[in-house]
Amino acid sequence: MPAGDVTAWEIVAAVPDPELPVLTLEDLGVLRSVDVDQSGSVLVTLTPTYSGCPAMDAMRADVQRALLGAGYRNVAIQFELAPAWTTDQLGPLAREHLAAAGIAPPGEPGTPVALSLKCPQCGSLRTREASHFGATSCKALWQCSACGEPFEHLKVLR
Repeated sequence: MPAGDVTAWEIVAAVPDPELPVLTLEDLGVLRSVDVDQSGSVLVTLTPTYSGCPAMDAMRADVQRALLGAGYRNVAIQFELAPAWTTDQLGPLAREHLAAAGIAPPGEPGTPVALSLKCPQCGSLRTREASHFGATSCKALWQCSACGEPFEHLKVLR
């Protein structure tokens, strides 16, 4: 088992999401558990943002690389689909990181789905969805009428 003050949880928690690298797996809320047994074997449980998420293989490889690089020798990663991930698992810091990167975050938990989004560039609410399909399946493409800039929006999943 590796020595040092950094736990296996902290190592995995710091791994960036492959599709939203401004967020870590912990920020995104997909990191469910990290268990280390007495022999030093690690079992990581992740819940993807949806069952067909194309980033699952990249998440597995990135987590494995991070733990192996920290000295863990026996690493297993499993995906758990229930309970399903929702955007309610994004904390305030994750929402701030998305907005700072120019990606409109979904509304706070418990709020109704907005008909318009705040532009992450200029703050205007004069925005519209340009395409329900963005660079990844979990994002949509929006455009601001005030500043004219396109921006991505992390789709609300509840």
